[in-house]
Amino acid sequence: MRAEILRDLLERVQRGDLGVEAALRHLEQPAVADLGYAHVDLQRRQRCGFPEVIFCEGKTCEWVAGVVRRLNEAGQDCLATRVSAEQAEFLRNLYPQAEQDRLARTFWLPAGPPAPPRGVVLVLTAGTSDLPVAHEAVVTAKALGTEVSLIADVGVAGLHRLLRYHERLAGADAIVVVAGMDGALPSVVGGLVDCPVIAVPTSVGYGVAFHGLAPLLTMLNACSANVVVVNIDSGFKGGYVAALIARRGAAHP
Repeated sequence: MRAEILRDLLERVQRGDLGVEAALRHLEQPAVADLGYAHVDLQRRQRCGFPEVIFCEGKTCEWVAGVVRRLNEAGQDCLATRVSAEQAEFLRNLYPQAEQDRLARTFWLPAGPPAPPRGVVLVLTAGTSDLPVAHEAVVTAKALGTEVSLIADVGVAGLHRLLRYHERLAGADAIVVVAGMDGALPSVVGGLVDCPVIAVPTSVGYGVAFHGLAPLLTMLNACSANVVVVNIDSGFKGGYVAALIARRGAAHP
């Protein structure tokens, strides 16, 4: 076992985040679990700060449940994204205690009680139609252990709606801005704050929005220097990156 992974394990025991028996199970388990249809990375948390996340599109219900089961047996938190209605019902029967957000299409099964949140993430949407992607960002950032809040429907068509929240914008360590149509909101937000702004283009819009390509290009050309961009409809990636930034900032003020 690599020295940094062992150090992380010992520090978690010292903080009380992990019991001795659970730590022993971590030491005994392999780095990768071969399920035949998937190789589950059981050391990703030690390397990257969070366990492997399951992307459910294209997977059978049994495949998804198998990965959930292996992560759960290893004492690891389990987050799954893009969960279909069929997969959600299948998992609900197996893990009724898990949290499911059908708007976000997520499944969240923590291994134990959450630690106190570190860092503040704020998620904004330009319109109500952007909420499914925004909820995916919220669930992800919360699963990574940050304090998360959502402000919906504050797009540039009514800019005064955004300016009402100036104090909350200023208090965030990272902001996720979810927008379709013209994709102009991230650049505006970037000009109001001193923290990173993660722009998430959505496929919301009429024909010339080209299923999210128009807002993507707008965001890539944002004038504000603190704006970075993730892929179309990638609320998971936006929430994940924002949480990493917020947690690191809280750890090193």
